Amino acid sequence: METFESFKRELYPQNDEAFAEIALRLFRFQAVHCAVYREYLQFREVNPESVTSLEEIPFLPIQLFKTHSIRTGEWKEEQVFRSSGTTGQSLSSHAIPSLAFYEKHSQRIFEDAFGSLNGFHVICLLPSYLERTGSSLVAMAAHFIRESGSDSSGFFLNDLDCLSRTIESLHDGRKVLLLGVSFALLDLAERYDLDLSHCMVMETGGMKGRRREIIREELHQVLCENLHLRTVFSEYGMTELLSQAYSSGEGIFTCPSSLRVQIREINDPDTPEIRGTGRINIIDLANFHSCAFIETQDLGRMAQGGHFEVIGRMDNSDIRGCNLLVG
Repeated sequence: METFESFKRELYPQNDEAFAEIALRLFRFQAVHCAVYREYLQFREVNPESVTSLEEIPFLPIQLFKTHSIRTGEWKEEQVFRSSGTTGQSLSSHAIPSLAFYEKHSQRIFEDAFGSLNGFHVICLLPSYLERTGSSLVAMAAHFIRESGSDSSGFFLNDLDCLSRTIESLHDGRKVLLLGVSFALLDLAERYDLDLSHCMVMETGGMKGRRREIIREELHQVLCENLHLRTVFSEYGMTELLSQAYSSGEGIFTCPSSLRVQIREINDPDTPEIRGTGRINIIDLANFHSCAFIETQDLGRMAQGGHFEVIGRMDNSDIRGCNLLVG
């Protein structure tokens, strides 16, 4: 019998074939035990037993996280993550049964990509997210700060002077991760003459209405020129998912072992995967407690080797704080 624990044990498949086998089992499990997803499949007239490949799986529209509690089975939440947004917008909510699971899962994804957190000073420039509660990004960053074990690691709200002095003082052999929301990194780049060539500068997206929306390439160009960087790293995550994807430059994201991306036609969700630009659909095995099959409002395209690019947001979709930008 399938349980949360069984899916948790198989969260990190070693290859695409193993991922597909686990994802199909999880699909059938959630088609029965996730009430909202079950209703959605019935509305779409999809018989779960007839689905035999990942390409046939219907993806739940991400907007339903704003209007419904998306849960598989019955359990008591330990944490509720809520999306950011401007005044008047409805916000997504994602209840999770274990904050510790999310923290350790996020840590594993980061460390698989970049190495142990105890080899970093973790400097977080996330002012808009620190000013509210329930941010999954802040929860992840706080855990990274603790796991780094560095007295210099920490959050910087709006004190760019202190942040710049702190970063300039860090030359002790550890790597420096500057994790920041886009508008705050631009403020730093434009107001200070800093050489951050020794740092890993990672943007998480999000202008939050503070500045005009710009494409990722323009953002990275400004940051590279003003902060003397060879490249800018990126994090792709959202309230509705527990896994993150990272880019080491050029806007090309790598999927962790718990996550896969499909690109589908914008106006026809039943169309099999396409090679051009389309809607990003995500399978996140870490969402075994909610729904693992999410149709986002982001536009993207696949790159070589299973990597992907994020092009921008769908027309008429809400601007989500952790998601970059208008293409």
